[in-house]
Amino acid sequence: MKSSIQKLLRWYDKNGRDLPWRRTRDPYRILVSEIMLQQTQVSRGLVFYDRWLEQFPNWKTLAKATNAEVIKAWAGLGYNRRALMLRDIAKQVIEEGEPKTQAAWEKLRGIGPYTSRAIAVFSLHERVLPIDTNIRRVCARLLLGIPYPNLKNDEQIQKRVGVILPTGGRFYDVPQAIFDLATAVCTKMPDCMHCPMKSVCPSAKKFLSGRVKTPKAMILKPTERKHPGKPYPDRIYRGRILKAVREAPGTPALGLGPLVDESFKSSMDTKWVQAMVHRLEKERFIKITKGKLSLAE
Repeated sequence: MKSSIQKLLRWYDKNGRDLPWRRTRDPYRILVSEIMLQQTQVSRGLVFYDRWLEQFPNWKTLAKATNAEVIKAWAGLGYNRRALMLRDIAKQVIEEGEPKTQAAWEKLRGIGPYTSRAIAVFSLHERVLPIDTNIRRVCARLLLGIPYPNLKNDEQIQKRVGVILPTGGRFYDVPQAIFDLATAVCTKMPDCMHCPMKSVCPSAKKFLSGRVKTPKAMILKPTERKHPGKPYPDRIYRGRILKAVREAPGTPALGLGPLVDESFKSSMDTKWVQAMVHRLEKERFIKITKGKLSLAE
């Protein structure tokens, strides 16, 4: 398998994406990219990455940032909790020092197993494997012969870390190579004929023989809060509330409804909008002063 991993790296050298966070070992910059790319396409993350680093180039500048500054800088990326979480992680690093191991990174509030492993392998060159949907799909197909894996297969994959990340050489580039292979070749419906790993991948034989049935749903969609009669989950309307407050500080809490929902009906939707406003206040996104809204400081 070691020679096959080298073949994968040669493919990566020729076909891999040139992304700015792959040109650094700075854990701060790597963390910024990892948080940004959660539930966000790489192309969109690229638009915000450099802009964010211009405003918050390091742990210290981000740790000092107010909620309002962070929310404004994050505007357009969605899932705004990520911005405050990133800032709060920066505060922990400034207070406690920058972690030096994967285990130490995972102890920080807001950082889970995947993110801690990503920082460890890409920044510290620790031989650990971050498993996301892409890495799970490629590794399960390659190592376990499972065409369509699920979360239950992660433990089996982790037991084979020594195979996928061989000692010596550029093992720290292997996860990046897998990301790109998963995006370009080893997709839900893989292009096994043009895969550099097809000669050693047991799943490739199954796909090429036509013996694999593609499941309709690979990942269960998360259940989101949704108001009766509305086409979108509350997350979308919360984002619109934040946008309205960001662009017009002092927006009255009363009368906010029509700004965030074109089909707003006072008799049916007022309590719903008020509840979202109060949740945003509780979560430190906004503040309410004499009935008017502004971003929290």
